[in-house]
Amino acid sequence: MEIIPAIDIIDGKCVRLTQGDYNQKKIYNEHPLEIARQFEDAGLRRLHLVDLDGAKAGQVKNWKVLETIAGKTSLLIDFGGGLKKEEDVRIVFNSGAALATVGSIAVKNEEELLKWFKIFGSDKFLIGADVKNEKIAIGGWIETTDIWIYDFIEKYIQHGIKQLFCTDVSKDGKLEGPAIELYKNITSKFPELNFIASGGVSNMHDLDALRQAGCKGVIIGKAIYEGRIKIDELGSF
Repeated sequence: MEIIPAIDIIDGKCVRLTQGDYNQKKIYNEHPLEIARQFEDAGLRRLHLVDLDGAKAGQVKNWKVLETIAGKTSLLIDFGGGLKKEEDVRIVFNSGAALATVGSIAVKNEEELLKWFKIFGSDKFLIGADVKNEKIAIGGWIETTDIWIYDFIEKYIQHGIKQLFCTDVSKDGKLEGPAIELYKNITSKFPELNFIASGGVSNMHDLDALRQAGCKGVIIGKAIYEGRIKIDELGSF
């Protein structure tokens, strides 16, 4: 199981939100490159980079942070936040991202996303699905749809998607443990999917549970920044 640390960016700084709430923001480091280098030095190979300003504005904002980290580390970076236009996707790839992370567009504008798949290749995209009671949630988690997570995953596997991460919105940023049962269901239904868990990880025991649940990767944010999990522990996991 691959460990994928997360860096969330607002105003070029490394922050964390609780349950997606911009009013519950905590700044951890003014220089995201410093954090990224710590991850790389610990032996980690990937990075989940989220442009929270971009997510709010509906267009990429912090691409300079991406460009800096991609240029000064060898981390494989997936970058997301506000990708709504082809032009933004080009900016992300030109700035050094290995993967473009997409979320709401996969729900709201499938036609546009499939166009991007044709232009760039579906293997260049990482889909993020926010879930509440096994239904897809959008709009900063305020709105729950009637789309069942399993139908959503099935559809995008048929469109060529190989990697997907899922966040149980009731768990994210609360350090109360991940949604193990949900993830077990997903990995058993879609064993061919490179499935990545996200949200709720609070300690190393959670990582063991996720590995046993069949997850191929896990995105970790707050547990690292709050000192619940040490970076050097992750390098040897």
